Amino acid sequence: MNNLFKLTLLIFFFGIINVSYAQEEGTIRGTVIENTNGEPVYGVTVVVKGTSKGAATDFDGEFDIKLPAGMYDVRISYVSYKPITIESVKVSPGDVTLLDNIRIQKSVEEMEEVVVTAESINISEAALMTKKKTSAHVLDGISAEKITRTGASDAASALKKVTGVSIQEGKYVYVRGLGDRYTNTMLNSVEIPSLDPTRNSLQIDIFPTNLIENMVINKTAIAELPADFTGGIVNIETIDFPEKPIFDISISTSFKPQMHFNNQFLNYQGSNSDYLGFDGGARDLPEGAGKGDIPTPFNGSENEVYNFVNKFSSTLGPQKESNLMDYSFSVSLGDQFGVGTGNKLGYIFSGTYKNATTHFNNREYGEYQISADPATYELVRANTQSGVVSERNILAGGLAGLSFKTSRSKFKLTAMHLQNGVNKAAVMDVDNSQTAPGQSGYLGESYNLEYSERSISNALLNGTHYFSNSNWTLDWRLSPTFSKMSAPDIRKTTYTMRGDNHIFNAGAGGFPSRLWRDMDEVNLVGRFNITKDYELFGEPAKLKFGGSQIYKQRDYEILSFDMQFFGAQPDWTGDPAEILRDDNIYGRENGVIYYQSGNSDPNPNAYSSNVHKTSFFVSNEFSLFPGLKTTFGLRIENYIQRHTGRSVRFAQGDNSAQNLADEKVLDALDFFPSANITYQLAEDMNLRFSYSKTIARPSFRELSFAQILDPVSSRRFNGGLFPFGCDKDGGNCSWDGNLGETRIHNFDLRWEKFYKRDQLLSLSLFYKSFDDPIELVRLRNSTTTSEYQPRNVGKGQVLGAELEIRKSLNFISSSLSNVGFSSNVTIVESIIDMTPNEYEARKNYKREGQNINDQRQMAGQAPYIINAGFTYKNPNISLDAGLFYNVKGKTLVLVGGGIFLDVYSDPFHSLKFNLNKSFGQNDRYSLSLNVSNILNEARQELYQGYQSIDQIYSRYEPHRSVSLSLKYSF
Repeated sequence: MNNLFKLTLLIFFFGIINVSYAQEEGTIRGTVIENTNGEPVYGVTVVVKGTSKGAATDFDGEFDIKLPAGMYDVRISYVSYKPITIESVKVSPGDVTLLDNIRIQKSVEEMEEVVVTAESINISEAALMTKKKTSAHVLDGISAEKITRTGASDAASALKKVTGVSIQEGKYVYVRGLGDRYTNTMLNSVEIPSLDPTRNSLQIDIFPTNLIENMVINKTAIAELPADFTGGIVNIETIDFPEKPIFDISISTSFKPQMHFNNQFLNYQGSNSDYLGFDGGARDLPEGAGKGDIPTPFNGSENEVYNFVNKFSSTLGPQKESNLMDYSFSVSLGDQFGVGTGNKLGYIFSGTYKNATTHFNNREYGEYQISADPATYELVRANTQSGVVSERNILAGGLAGLSFKTSRSKFKLTAMHLQNGVNKAAVMDVDNSQTAPGQSGYLGESYNLEYSERSISNALLNGTHYFSNSNWTLDWRLSPTFSKMSAPDIRKTTYTMRGDNHIFNAGAGGFPSRLWRDMDEVNLVGRFNITKDYELFGEPAKLKFGGSQIYKQRDYEILSFDMQFFGAQPDWTGDPAEILRDDNIYGRENGVIYYQSGNSDPNPNAYSSNVHKTSFFVSNEFSLFPGLKTTFGLRIENYIQRHTGRSVRFAQGDNSAQNLADEKVLDALDFFPSANITYQLAEDMNLRFSYSKTIARPSFRELSFAQILDPVSSRRFNGGLFPFGCDKDGGNCSWDGNLGETRIHNFDLRWEKFYKRDQLLSLSLFYKSFDDPIELVRLRNSTTTSEYQPRNVGKGQVLGAELEIRKSLNFISSSLSNVGFSSNVTIVESIIDMTPNEYEARKNYKREGQNINDQRQMAGQAPYIINAGFTYKNPNISLDAGLFYNVKGKTLVLVGGGIFLDVYSDPFHSLKFNLNKSFGQNDRYSLSLNVSNILNEARQELYQGYQSIDQIYSRYEPHRSVSLSLKYSF
């Protein structure tokens, strides 16, 4: 830690020295791209009029020229292209003047020179819009510049503004309303795993926006992209060569009136390092607890039992304290400079720290069932929980990158580490109904303490090489990622109430329990892409081919311990602090408490899985005639997943039960064809069509025997390898435990029109067919507990449309030229053909007058997504503002059947305002104001039955928040 502090200070002072060394000279830096395809142009001549200074663009289309301070005209020229003169380019001493995205256009005959001003070159999002316009496939995205204007502090908040994108739980990306399993996440064009073992996609709120160059979402498949996506692939590109020197320091704070400075905030004593996002050992598994046999009154002495119990923390309930406002700070440092003749070296260092708290006064969970009487429409309450949940979330991260460019090659080395620690405490009232099947009927008080830490360390070594005449390009990437998740010492203590008496009852609220969860994952990626530029049918063409090798290894384990009583329980008062008092522990006079291990040997809740994925691809991008661009490709993936794990029955001694030792659970060689056709109807109008075959594979967790309990809601996840509903001979199962892949056929059609000043109008239609889609299904055989399992559920179809509009309001009045309106709307109809088992289960519990058909909505697929906003941008006063609205329609999140109902997420209407104002010399200061959840909406998931009142499955109120941030650029 001391060395890290010294390194940070060294970087900090180096940055001060670097940016303070202001010379009389300044720099003009820019990028030249070809107007029709958005590709960088090599060898363009850039001359400063009236001087002998000039430069030629490199293979990235980039140039820089050093000049004394002053005002200049810059001329851009290239053989067979219209020359451009950029007037009034201001050069300041020790500063960089950026001329980004200079578009040059081919000239059939000699034409007059194009003259523009410097301000007209640097239009917002121009580079990304050009990429979107000229891309051979359908994509959307958001640039760093627009991220700044929206005031987003992390990648998840920024992506809400992208067409067809919705953000689940503030961190998971859903594209076109599809669930997270159908979205893939890449960092610098390399796959990166999730930090959360319950999810397939990476939670992207961990990426602070000051590290991001842009984010692009590919919505149609091309051969060089991984095949395991359907909605989209989110590629997050981090900064490599900073266009201007960077030395930024920012601080921000956020205030929620209903949450912050609340003296009822729940917390408990953890580790001294909690504020850094990791546990320093206070919650470590006690020595000897990992063994199969631990000291109990039946196999150990009183002293051994007493000493063992004392190794556990005696804290079983939270304490109340006051919490502060959210706060965060970040620092970024970067620049590029010349090394030798024609070489460049760029560097970027960035660090960020966030401390956020949430406090929900009325967090609710509910379990409801369908009545056995078909004439009864209202739902039967099985169990409800309501109470207070408090959470402190720490995120600390850093990124360091070096880039080196020669005349023919570019190398990039980045290293990133993100550390996330979440401390959660809850006090819930439990009301269990004895009228519902499988329920015992009791009142309870539940105290829950939970800590989870997650970390991800990623490195990338990337090389790009341009060979003779720039006809061949080789891009290679090596990227290891190391992920770790730990949830140490999760404590659940539930009193069963009998009048005013508090007791522990195994058949009701249960005995106090503790568990430890650990996950380690290694993800190793190596890939290469080769591109050949050539001519076909007299038009430019690209041949691409390459391959990749990915190795993933995950080790997962859950250890649990239940409190037991050797004799009569003491008279409890209901204060969890008294439970592990010294005189209550076995080994002391009248002491009765000891711990019993819930871990058999071998452990059914431990597994080890690995994946080998070998891929090859080839594609060809060409034009049959001018205006028609086509890309045809084929990707081949050989995917092998092995698993080591066992079922509960085997762990309990049944040798005939399931036990896998590094056995293949998936083994498939798949061919994934793709076709993308773009017809240029006019210079700024495209018509696109695409077809592709893609795949969705089960995650490590889903393809396991793991049983994972959520301690607050008491809901349990079961791995997909468990068979259920089998007869006594093990046959005729409602689920046979063979969880497989989902194969998808995708069709897309898009019309798009591009206007000046980044204005846009586009309309898309898409259709997808799913073979064996995977959904989370409620276990119909389990009435005493709330349990779920991933299953293949039958064939599915999705038909949707997207509309995007970006329009300036200057057509109403010239006074509104700085005001813009943007909106994107996605409407989707999804259909799942039920399996015979699900269909029969639904018919058996239909209500009088209810018609049951064998089709339903697809789980995780939203019927509509709406994003809309008004923006105001006035560069003359350095002011940006925006009002943004977002909503996702009612979505099936859990599949029911039998006595259990489907669960739907209720639409959440998000309204957000942000304002950004720069001021001071050279706009060095930047102040941002953000107001979120202006409508003060609640988030809830509901049981919905035929002619019944909706009942709560999960509900909480995120509340309105106001955040203020200040940024200073040296």
